[in-house]
Amino acid sequence: MSDIATSVGAGLLARFRSAGTELRWRDAGPAARPRRGAPAVDRVRIAHLHDEEARVVERPDGAVVVDSGPVGALVLLLEIDRRGAPMFLGARAAGAVAGFGQGAIEARWAGRSEPGAPALPLSDLVALARYALV
Repeated sequence: MSDIATSVGAGLLARFRSAGTELRWRDAGPAARPRRGAPAVDRVRIAHLHDEEARVVERPDGAVVVDSGPVGALVLLLEIDRRGAPMFLGARAAGAVAGFGQGAIEARWAGRSEPGAPALPLSDLVALARYALV
């Protein structure tokens, strides 16, 4: 049983995983390809489930930033299930992260947390992701 299954419960985690198989993905638009020797760029995609969408940004350092809605929370919860507990899970205010005018949720598995970014309890992420199951 994964660490997240202990926190979430095996039954609810199974429902999240099942919803994850229903996610449909598309690129958020043409991404600039880095020139040889240039630093890697963010991967930006849109996750779609039922009638909701979430912007998902995967950074070169492994951090993931999502819209602060149910589908974004579901995507992030599935990443945590796949990678293990992040070293930082936090909420970002509306407009604090470029491209996330309505706020964002960020998880980092390496590096350091952003100063002033409030930590987000896993239970809050789970509560928000439950709305994606409806």
